[in-house]
This record gives sequence, C-alpha cells and structure tokens, in this order.
Amino acid sequence: MAPLTSALSSSSALSVEQSTPSGPVPGLIECHCRPDYPVRIVAVEQHDIFREGLRQMLANQPGFIVIADAGSGDDAVDVATRLTPDVLLLDVAVRNGPALDVLQKLAFGQFTTRTILLSDVAQSETIVDAVRLGARGLVLKDSQPAHLYKCIRCVAAGQYWFSRDHIPAVIDGLRRPNARPPLPVETLTPREIDVIVAVADGATNRAIAEQLGLSDQTVKNHLSHIYDKVGVSSRLELAIYALHHKLTERPR
Repeated sequence: MAPLTSALSSSSALSVEQSTPSGPVPGLIECHCRPDYPVRIVAVEQHDIFREGLRQMLANQPGFIVIADAGSGDDAVDVATRLTPDVLLLDVAVRNGPALDVLQKLAFGQFTTRTILLSDVAQSETIVDAVRLGARGLVLKDSQPAHLYKCIRCVAAGQYWFSRDHIPAVIDGLRRPNARPPLPVETLTPREIDVIVAVADGATNRAIAEQLGLSDQTVKNHLSHIYDKVGVSSRLELAIYALHHKLTERPR
C-alpha cells in the first residue's frame, strides 16, 4: 500500500502528492514533512499488549514523545482534553465508545490535537465520516512501522495522510453535500445519553460514576460536552431537555 499525503484547501478540495523524501534527516526515517519536534503523542489502543508494544515502538523513535496512553474511548477523551497532545493515535475499535464517538466529542472543543486512526480494515464511509469530524489520517495495523512514523510526522506538520486506495472515497465523500446538519439530540453518543438519563433521575456525579463504571472526572467531562452540544447550562435544564426529547423513555 503506497502511502500518500494530502492537504485540504480552503474550499475543502483534496489535493494529493506522492510522499517522497526531500533529503536525509539525521537519526530519522527520511520524510519530506517537517513538524515541530518533539511530537507529543497519546496512543489509544484497546488491547493492553498491543498498546504497550505501540508505546515502546514510538518511544524508541527519535523526535517522538508518548505522553500517555489509553484503552477506552472515555479515557481517550479525558486524556486528550487534559494533555492536548500534538497527535492522537486512535484505535477505530476502541472499547467504551468507538472512534467516531471520540472524534465527535473532541470536535466540540477547541482542540489543536490532530487524530490518526489505526484500523484492521478500512471502510470508506467510516473514513469520510472521520475526516468530517477532524481525523487527519489512517494507518492500517498491518502496515510497516515506517508508514506509521511518516504518517505521524506529516499529520503533525499539518498534512493529511491516506493510502492511494482510499483517496477517491475521501474525495467523493467530501464533495457529497450533507442532507442537513444533524440535530443536537442526534449527535449524542450512547454513553452521553446514559449520563443524561442518570442526571434526569437525580443522580449525583459520584453516583453516575459508580453506576457507569467511570471516574468522577470522566463524568464531569461528559457533562461539559453534553452542555455544549445541546445548549444547556444546568442539570435542571438538562433534565428538562431529556424529558422533552424523551431520552428517558429509550430502552437501556
């Protein structure tokens, strides 16, 4: 799979160029992208063994610093929000919230972090949806490590990175107009709905954390994102919103 870098212009068109090195970089794999070093990375992978291997592999690469890792979608949002890394490596199949949910939550904040998806397979619709939500690249897990290193450098430098096979789908998907912007209630993730229902039931943050198996801080982060999404500023307003949209009547 020949990797490509690409950049989105102000008109959202996708331009592509072959990823060819312009000259050697001492101690680094040759790459024409020049990010600001060191690149601060958060690695999110659902399997402990692979996550540890990924962390060690990146830590041994000059110019990279792995500042944290996570194994779930909730933890990914929490860590990315607190640490604002340069690059977030995000497993598409991460547990407790798929990658698109993580991207959706981060999209509502003022984050400069650039996200790269890690996946066993690449589905065109997922790639397009991820790009719309801010993803900057995709690396298949069976790729050579050198591809991942180059992808990180190019994305950290402001580029987009996709394989040649995925470029047509990304272009077509971005050119296709959306039928309408989603309503706020339609953007809520299953986990966010769980939190809203608990709030409507009168639960405290501590009770919600125990009920859903989350940390207190993660519950606070969820509520902050939810408030921004649906346009409320208090628990009472959120409870009224839940009742109005019949969120408490949905099967749990």
